[in-house]
Amino acid sequence: MSGAAFAALAAASAVPACAQTAPLDGALTIVVGYPPGGSSDRVARLVADRLKDRLGVTVVVENKTGAGGRIAAQGLHALAARQNVLMLANPAVMVVAPLVYAEPGYDAQRDFKPVSLVSRYKFALAVPATSPIRDVAALRQWLQANPRQFTVGVPATGSLPHFFALMLGRELGQEPEVVGYRGSAPLISELIGGILPQAVDTLDTLLPQHRAGKIRILATSGEARDPELTDVPTFREAGVNLAADGWNAFFAASSMAPAKAERLGADIAALMREPAMQQAVRESYLEPVSSDVAATTAELDAYRKQWEPVVRASGFTATQ
Repeated sequence: MSGAAFAALAAASAVPACAQTAPLDGALTIVVGYPPGGSSDRVARLVADRLKDRLGVTVVVENKTGAGGRIAAQGLHALAARQNVLMLANPAVMVVAPLVYAEPGYDAQRDFKPVSLVSRYKFALAVPATSPIRDVAALRQWLQANPRQFTVGVPATGSLPHFFALMLGRELGQEPEVVGYRGSAPLISELIGGILPQAVDTLDTLLPQHRAGKIRILATSGEARDPELTDVPTFREAGVNLAADGWNAFFAASSMAPAKAERLGADIAALMREPAMQQAVRESYLEPVSSDVAATTAELDAYRKQWEPVVRASGFTATQ
């Protein structure tokens, strides 16, 4: 969607300027750079459904897909200051893309302002259910006997699971052959079928297949065991010094008035503290987070410091 189209969408649903009961002067649009059904889309719709009552305005979700979320980001940063538009984005858009693309079409730190962090997600390593490898220790032993045969599938090259797989290989003393797929669906299909020996993806994607007995999760990337998977160790518990997670956060164009961004951040943070909202996010296998503008900015700076050296050290670059 072009900047003009974003503007038209916001203007079409605006309420009269004299209306003083709502914190915004019109409807709020939440842009998601991924198709419906994914974790980013699910979180955006959970927030939109409840935020409309808190703000007193219509809140709609617009899926603007393409280029791994970069098209949505390119459209957002071009908006004029008065537009009521937020983008729900993840590290692929805000951390990885600016490092691996020579011309991503935006400056992640200059063109956007963080509004509210709303969820975190873990990564997991999985094997087919038919695999004889039942834990990380067995995988390590197999790799020692079969060096240079560490093949790991990921949902896309240049994704966070890709770089997590590189971090895992470093800790295991192996250089993995990372195989990128066109999304999680074909990745999981080949993992279930035994065509792919190992895969790294987000836990919320892999967990349903693990519960169905179609794959086996060997370890998760959190500091503590996931409450939905208490029988599976963290990587550190499995003897691998590795912990990391991803996130979903709302961003505004840098042109948005600071007071408006602060108000939206505070309202979303308050919403994320509600027990019903936290339960709904957990049911999507994500961790709910309540974080205002200041706290979100600090957390995202910390995430960038963790992931940027890994991405740069990989030497990975992308052209499209």
